Amino acid sequence: MAVSQLSAQDTDQLLERARAGDRGALARLISVLERGGDAAASVERGLSSRGAGGYTVGITGAPGAGKSTLVNTLLGEALADAGRVALLAVDPTSPLSRGALLGDRVRMHSHAASSQVFIRSMASRGQLGGLAVATRSARRLLEACGWPLILIETVGVGQVELDVASTTDTVVVVLNPGWGDEVQANKAGLMEVADIFVINKADKAGLQATRRDLESALASLPAERRPAIVETVASEGRGAADLWAAIASHREAITLSGELASRRQQQLRAELHGLIDARLEAELDQLFASGAADTHLEAVAAGALDMAAAGDVLLRELCRRASAAIAG
Repeated sequence: MAVSQLSAQDTDQLLERARAGDRGALARLISVLERGGDAAASVERGLSSRGAGGYTVGITGAPGAGKSTLVNTLLGEALADAGRVALLAVDPTSPLSRGALLGDRVRMHSHAASSQVFIRSMASRGQLGGLAVATRSARRLLEACGWPLILIETVGVGQVELDVASTTDTVVVVLNPGWGDEVQANKAGLMEVADIFVINKADKAGLQATRRDLESALASLPAERRPAIVETVASEGRGAADLWAAIASHREAITLSGELASRRQQQLRAELHGLIDARLEAELDQLFASGAADTHLEAVAAGALDMAAAGDVLLRELCRRASAAIAG
């Protein structure tokens, strides 16, 4: 049966199978969440009655920083500690197929066959912020199915993806030697996002200058809020143990301080905000596709109506349609 035709009973059965360890059911549920619509809403309702747990680590950074290779090496350390690990790898979307350009098993071949690892590529579908629309829902699904550790690798878009901070518990920002000149230019974003900095490809020239510039940028922060800096050579597996130790240390610190609970509340707030945004955007697309805006656009072009007034009229119509959709 197509995912768009799943009933509430079907999704409940899939959830039970996924919780019992059926990886096929879990993969299908993530597909349902990616597609959206009534079936996805049914899955969300099912998740609300199941306890969540686990811990989520985000890996982000610019293209070419070596995030995928780093995650592949980190999986070995994480498995030894957590026992089971799920990875959501957000990939850029193909303009032709609308699917992810890179397959999960191509990138994580050394772990893909393990029964203790679940790897899922998610297409960004043009979504800004480095995450796919359904990433947050997929994370909660994995938690509800008992996965104790979830890694989320964001798509590289040439800037630090701030959405990852409102989706994960610990944020790892990956840099390379020679990136030092950009530390100051991106300082505000980096300070907001990073819990741990990784200077990957640490065997390349420029390591010390990058570390010095990064430490200088962090010097103004209180010691307890200053992100750790870890050096790795992911292609050789070097530094993975140090990175995992830094993640474990950060987790312990925010758990003991109560900050983790605060972060989880902010994650829920961001997810709800994003859900409402997505629904309103869908209604707005339908509003324009229906031709309802054409008359107002013509009036604006003719000078008979100003843009702000046209916006107010269409906003009222959008709210009316959204209310009707919810009631229906």
